[in-house]
Amino acid sequence: MKRLRYILLAAATALLALVWGCAQPQADTTTTATPPETAAEVNLYSSRHYDTDEALYEGFSEQTGIAVNLVEASADELIERIKSEGENSPADVLITVDAGRLWRATEEGILQPIKSETLESAIPENLRDPEGRWFGLSKRARVIIYNKENVDPSELSSYEDLADPKWQGRVLVRSSNNIYNQSLVGSLIANLGEEETETWAKGLVENFARPPEGNDTDQIEAVAQGIGDVAIVNSYYVTRLAESDDPDARATAEKIGVFFPNQGEDGRGTHVNISGAGVVKTAPHPEAAVEFIEYLASPEAQTIFAAGNYEYPAVEGVEVNETLAQYGEFKNDSLSAAEFGSKNADALRLMDRAGWK
Repeated sequence: MKRLRYILLAAATALLALVWGCAQPQADTTTTATPPETAAEVNLYSSRHYDTDEALYEGFSEQTGIAVNLVEASADELIERIKSEGENSPADVLITVDAGRLWRATEEGILQPIKSETLESAIPENLRDPEGRWFGLSKRARVIIYNKENVDPSELSSYEDLADPKWQGRVLVRSSNNIYNQSLVGSLIANLGEEETETWAKGLVENFARPPEGNDTDQIEAVAQGIGDVAIVNSYYVTRLAESDDPDARATAEKIGVFFPNQGEDGRGTHVNISGAGVVKTAPHPEAAVEFIEYLASPEAQTIFAAGNYEYPAVEGVEVNETLAQYGEFKNDSLSAAEFGSKNADALRLMDRAGWK
């Protein structure tokens, strides 16, 4: 009888354990077996939409063993997403283009200051936030392009000169809501003052060949077609066409000349914008985030930046894409990206007053 009671008790215990186990919620089989606090990963929110950036992420993972989890969207969408996610945001690093968007991210309080001797020594002071909340990683020059048949480059000199009446009906540029134009005008406000910049903007509008429309590629194509004689565009758009597999795109690029404005001994230099990155304030993997941005400033990664999207590297001494280099060397405007980035809202209001739609 005692033996029978033991058997019945063991059977009841096993049955109870089985019932209890079935009643419990099942584990999420999609989660990693690695505990979050030791996970070798960095979560990247990026508004760069270039396929060639994948080589950057793969290079970092191969070098460090840290996986890069990528979320892509527009800069505004990513900033709003991080804000809405709050302290629970998985984002470690935010990458975006244009100093104006990086400035907005700092104003929204979603980036944290970091100290990195590697970044501070590699990235020029005017291409990074004074408080270390973001660092420029590539440069894009805002150049003047011209129709080779209709314009002698000796006629060109500066952004300011495009407001001269000699260019009436000859200038093309995209709309005022484009952030590249806002940063350019922000740099003019910083360099010339608001009153002189507004006078310039009004003169430029009077010289438009057509109302602003399309992106930078559309401006280049319109110049090649003779709709206008000159346009203001980012340099890499021209190089994309020149290196395209499409023969029509290459033919367009062949009709175009590239001019770097505001050069010479007395010139302040061509306006240069940036693509940059910062560590999110609530980053769950802050050390990996810093390591990732430091990698992006390495000569290896800078070469990929330069080759992948035809941008200029932020770090000195890194080789420039061969086609881009053919347009020549130029003097950069040394104005801080943080300064012209902070003036985007002022620039937009000024362009609206000038009639720049």
